[in-house]
Amino acid sequence: MLPQPTVTPLATQLLAAARAIRAVLDGQSLSAHLEQVQAPLRPAIQALSFHAMRHLGLARATMQALVPRQPSDPLVRALLLLGLCLLEASLAHADGQEQAPGTPIYHQHTLVHQLVEAAAGDRRCRPAKGLLNAVLRRYARERATMTAQLMLQAEARWNHPQWWVSILQEAWPRQWQDILEAAQQPPPLALRTNSRALTRAALQSHLQAAGLVCHPVGIEGLILESPRPVREIPGYDQGWWSVQDPSAQRAGHLLPLADGQRVLDACAAPGGKTAHLLERHHIKLTALDSDAQRLARVADNLRRLNLQSEDVTLRCADAAHPADWWDGQPYDAILADVPCTASGVVRRHPDIRWLRQPDDLGRTATLQANIVDALWPTLAAHGHLLYATCSVFPQEGERQVQAFLRRHADAERLPAPGHILPGRDHEGDGFFYALIAKSQ
Repeated sequence: MLPQPTVTPLATQLLAAARAIRAVLDGQSLSAHLEQVQAPLRPAIQALSFHAMRHLGLARATMQALVPRQPSDPLVRALLLLGLCLLEASLAHADGQEQAPGTPIYHQHTLVHQLVEAAAGDRRCRPAKGLLNAVLRRYARERATMTAQLMLQAEARWNHPQWWVSILQEAWPRQWQDILEAAQQPPPLALRTNSRALTRAALQSHLQAAGLVCHPVGIEGLILESPRPVREIPGYDQGWWSVQDPSAQRAGHLLPLADGQRVLDACAAPGGKTAHLLERHHIKLTALDSDAQRLARVADNLRRLNLQSEDVTLRCADAAHPADWWDGQPYDAILADVPCTASGVVRRHPDIRWLRQPDDLGRTATLQANIVDALWPTLAAHGHLLYATCSVFPQEGERQVQAFLRRHADAERLPAPGHILPGRDHEGDGFFYALIAKSQ
């Protein structure tokens, strides 16, 4: 008889997810925390913690209403927040309300019991078992009337910080609700075909032969109707494709390139756009990034895609300080996918909204301006710079580019999408693109 796979108890999963939530509330990214979770447990913890991040605003408001004197232990608070998020979804599902794909759903009494068991699994949480049980059961009784009142608060209604909601309302008075609602939906899994290896039609045939339903998006993209672990998708080891959002796939087509040109990818990690440029053109490319570990991922991706060559150089350096890395030879084209608040990819990284602070927007905007100003002298006359961010905030997009054009008389703006907003009619993340030519 074959050994049966070990199933991790739900209480154990809940406690581990609460630890992930606590890490975010302490300022750590969820991705960084999940890397420390044991691999067999990671998918379940990610599903639970991602759901909590997408509904943390309502859970916070609910906890404040039910427990005015907050528990002193941060892990107890995290476990209670997780419980409220999961209980709300489970009760709404029981009432017939449609939930997003992948939403964790449990029977009410099973969930409360397992949350109490989770508290029993940590010595700091054990004294709070009674509190946890009482608060969750009270919420189940009073949910209907309580939620109606709490929804009057912007953070509870939209599950984003108030300052974030206010920026979107001012910037996008007609689209802000669609942007926030899109952030609540788990993103589809999108692939970009490696055109050096095969055509999109051929890749789609391979996927469909393996039982994976997908549809085309953009020029080289395919979206899988049901996400799957990447190593289970045909062609991973052969380098047939890369995981890349449809909005990010547009960069490779917006930057005008010709074979043989010198090209700089100024903030390259993790290498998706780097690879796309190399798949489409035979160019002399320098991939630059200030983080050595992230730059190593660029090398790994190029190796898997069979794109490494003597014409590709990886440099660990700060794009804002060309004196440390530039050889003095102008580049024909520069891709500047600069650091930002990542406000356009919150559906993919739902903890971002809670990690960012209002002051971060000003700091990233200053950093972006410093980078593009530093890169501009390295661009050849009549060359092109593609400015890109995964942000929906105008301070990191349209306003940034307008300010750059005012500072540089030799800069000419060419047609490009500008802000790409997530919403009902767009399958991609939020992004911004501006193409700028150098006149002399």
